[in-house]
Amino acid sequence: MILKYQTQTNALLMLQDGTIFHGKAVGKIGTATGEICFNTSMSGYQEIFTDPSYHGQVIVMTNAHIGNYGTQPQEVESDSVKISGMICKNFSAFYARPQADASLQDYFIKHNVVAISNVDTRALVRHIRSKGAMNVIISSDINDVEILKKKLAAIPSMEGLELASKVSTTKAYLVGNPNAKYKVGVLDVGVKSSIVKCLAERDCYVKVFPMNASLKDMESLKPDGFLISNGPGDPAPLKEVIATIQQIISKNYPVMGICLGHQLIALASGLQTYKMKNGHRGSNHPVINLQTNKCEVTSQNHGFAVATDESTKAKNLQITHLNLNDKTVEGLKLTDKPVFSVQYHPEASAGPLDARYLFDDFIQMMNKFSLNLSANQKEKIYSSN
Repeated sequence: MILKYQTQTNALLMLQDGTIFHGKAVGKIGTATGEICFNTSMSGYQEIFTDPSYHGQVIVMTNAHIGNYGTQPQEVESDSVKISGMICKNFSAFYARPQADASLQDYFIKHNVVAISNVDTRALVRHIRSKGAMNVIISSDINDVEILKKKLAAIPSMEGLELASKVSTTKAYLVGNPNAKYKVGVLDVGVKSSIVKCLAERDCYVKVFPMNASLKDMESLKPDGFLISNGPGDPAPLKEVIATIQQIISKNYPVMGICLGHQLIALASGLQTYKMKNGHRGSNHPVINLQTNKCEVTSQNHGFAVATDESTKAKNLQITHLNLNDKTVEGLKLTDKPVFSVQYHPEASAGPLDARYLFDDFIQMMNKFSLNLSANQKEKIYSSN
């Protein structure tokens, strides 16, 4: 057991509607802003904090204890912490897991994360569940309410905000065995590393492309399929990405979409998305698979969703999954193309593994694609733009 000093510096949290909570400083002394959201997971906080989909958000952890098992390098989903700030009830100043190599306090300081503890998170979550998503500011170095109000007023709304470019890779990179059976192009709008690992584990050689990559660039891989990744922000402003996805779909490539990728595929297919009141974040969300009539417990992280009315009217689209809590669309597939997507996270890091079969479904789609096309036919697909 390694004991770490915990600061007793006072900190303040102010919501966009003027509601104020008081607590104690955690991590870096400073000020953080963003859209407030809450995650109901019982564990997996390091994976959550490094998920690129959380860029621009201040996260409330509803589990009563955060930091008690420390951190380790293997439990990350990107190269840095992506949350803008963190709010919790009890922050552990020590960790008792032998495998850990650092405390969460040291981890936050290393990554310049401003956080606040000793907050009544039950009351806070009840408030934002009632009022809906809004911006928030937390500070341990400014206690002047009027100054904080001015800073808070300058934060842009998440609706209409393009954030994928902040987390997408700027240079393509390769993962896996070059001699693998399948080649997969990942269009990165904020991909989690576990998604890439799930593909590599299934005999895929993966190339992760920047979000502004053209189809011609990606076809240099001679891919058997494409995965459109998760990511942060509003999908609607990503017009160029949507156009690229339309090109991919038009050429009959097998395509899988996850989270933001699901929303972008929907937009590329003529549907609409909307800002949810609170969104879904946690590793305990029940989803019904309408094809098997079985329930899946899923890991989720999204504040936008696909409009249900338009989904049911589209002739070449089929809803495959629904959220059992609020009946929002959790999965789609095209009936005339080898394309499917889900709103939740089948890689489930952290979370239950109920939905990892979706990667196997994607492999089967690519296998059919490879079997049905000769080498000459593939070459025509790759060369026709």
